[in-house]
Amino acid sequence: MNKTDIGSNLFKTGFNCAQAVFSTFSADYGLDQNTALRIAGGLGSGVRTADVCGAVSGAVLVIGLRCGSDLDSDSSAKELCDKETEEFLRRFRETNGSVVCRELLGCNIFTQEGLSQATTENLFTVKCTGFVVSAITILEEMGY
Repeated sequence: MNKTDIGSNLFKTGFNCAQAVFSTFSADYGLDQNTALRIAGGLGSGVRTADVCGAVSGAVLVIGLRCGSDLDSDSSAKELCDKETEEFLRRFRETNGSVVCRELLGCNIFTQEGLSQATTENLFTVKCTGFVVSAITILEEMGY
């Protein structure tokens, strides 16, 4: 099974968008899937505020896992991570029009009206699965 299938299946079985993206790549960088699922657990639905899309947050976690700075790195690791993150965000915006959950969905799922719209229009299946696939595809295109 390819990464887009893995991520979309995780999302469809109830994991949030950030979990689906991050855990799809985590083992590639030495982090087991269950730990990745726990780490990304609070990032879905735009960090529970309909702000930055969880699929985007999950992708940024992947970028950090691969090239982020740590206690043993110099400033070049931070610079690379920043550059990779900016490139990912550019590509996601170019492909999807925004990186903000409520803008991507066309409603704020943390209002009664917005949640009703998302449920009635099946936006979590119709749109969010596509954002998970988009984030994974962009990461793969970037060499992750």
